[in-house]
Amino acid sequence: MELIPAVAAWALSSTCQSMVARDWLGGICPRRIDAEELSLRLSSSARVYLPGSDGFTRATTRWSVLDVPGVKVAAVPGTENDVAEIVRYANKQNVPYIAVSGGHGAITTVGKMQEGIEIWMNQLSNVEISDDGLTAKIGGGALSKSVTDTLWSAGKQTVTGGCECTSILGPGLGGGHGFLQARYGLIGDQFVSMNVVLADGTIQIIDKNSDLWWAMNGAGHNFGIVTSITSKIHDIQHPNWAYESFIFTGDKVEGLYDKINTHLLKNGTQPVDVMNYSFFFNNPDVDPTKPLIIIFIFQEGATAVDATYTASFHDLGPISTEAAEGSYLDLPVWTGNGNESPPCQKAGLKNIRFPIDIESYHIPSQRKAYDLFASATQEIPAFNNSLFLKGGLTYSVQGVQSIPSESTAYPFRGDNLLLAPFITYAPGEPDLDKKAAELGHALRNIIHEGTGRSEMHTYVNYAYGDEAKENWYGHEKWRQEKLLTLKNKYDPRRKFSFYAPIA
Repeated sequence: MELIPAVAAWALSSTCQSMVARDWLGGICPRRIDAEELSLRLSSSARVYLPGSDGFTRATTRWSVLDVPGVKVAAVPGTENDVAEIVRYANKQNVPYIAVSGGHGAITTVGKMQEGIEIWMNQLSNVEISDDGLTAKIGGGALSKSVTDTLWSAGKQTVTGGCECTSILGPGLGGGHGFLQARYGLIGDQFVSMNVVLADGTIQIIDKNSDLWWAMNGAGHNFGIVTSITSKIHDIQHPNWAYESFIFTGDKVEGLYDKINTHLLKNGTQPVDVMNYSFFFNNPDVDPTKPLIIIFIFQEGATAVDATYTASFHDLGPISTEAAEGSYLDLPVWTGNGNESPPCQKAGLKNIRFPIDIESYHIPSQRKAYDLFASATQEIPAFNNSLFLKGGLTYSVQGVQSIPSESTAYPFRGDNLLLAPFITYAPGEPDLDKKAAELGHALRNIIHEGTGRSEMHTYVNYAYGDEAKENWYGHEKWRQEKLLTLKNKYDPRRKFSFYAPIA
């Protein structure tokens, strides 16, 4: 009776060895990763880590522990060519792979990568300013603070995300919002050229003359691993920044968001030097039964925020206010996104978001979302002190909207507001994942209903993972057809299908 399984195993092993590159056997054949063999293909500065080692833990620990990739080997390239070698090796062995920089990609689709290789990009973190001072070459693993600090010391800056510990490329390949977007556009809009490892393991330098360039700015996670970019950089013109914050009780929801609409947002004409940021949060020491609301108003080139923008919020009756002055380097800390802030800690929590882009606040929807948020955080203790709804991340948009929408795969340049219910909780309690997802969807749906739109716009870099690809990459038929055509050309075997896949 033992002979039949033994013969079957031998036959399967022989077939797998002779046909390992055949993708259709991927679900049948055991996936073999020889760490020593892989290491010998790489440069002397590369590293290959196995489970149980400190290096593996550092490489694979993520900000959110919901639906994480299943990593058998963590490979750390020391050169850009190492990335290509890792991809070629993985293709030969028919194993999946995923590139990681800061480890903050929380979308649940990355959990579909199992029994594979993680390519941790952290050694490719160089920032080199060109001789003419107009561009900088930035490594694919460079984190925002490193880029900002290096450029700042040379009197330069570029658009980065608001969080110090996330990479440039992670957000940039999905568009990438940032504090300076009003002047210069999205993170991806700064890119001049990029070195990309394609699905076949070749390295290409692409720029606006390549048909792939369009797709890389907005849907780039689907087409390759960017080992470095050349990015536009800009002289620092306004080093000073200031902020004033206001905390309100829940009875001020309607008044607060009406004032944001009329005094700040102004139908998408918010001044380029002004930004605001608000969210609902729980503080039982102040009010044990109802969330509070905080709004920050930031101004560039100022040592105090102009009263033109703050007077109406003082009139609304906040329970506390605060103000400070500093520089652009202080913005991440002020917004709670510095390296020492909670969003930069990998604390073993499940962190999920449900983004939606809109044009302006629908006041009844803000009230309805607040009330649901309040009841949920009372009824589900695990969410009580750890869930907040970003009432709005309101960057100015002039620089974003000055770039023709059809010129990049990033689809939602016409929207003025980025909202994202954000739920964070510790794993363990039964059904908590389901309850968190239900709450996140419900909060987002409230906001969506208030827009009056049939189509939902969801920022791909914050996506939960079960949205439709039209929600991430645009509802126009031509966009979807163009993306699929390029996918079939550059990645016919769907090697890059773990981060918000288009196919």
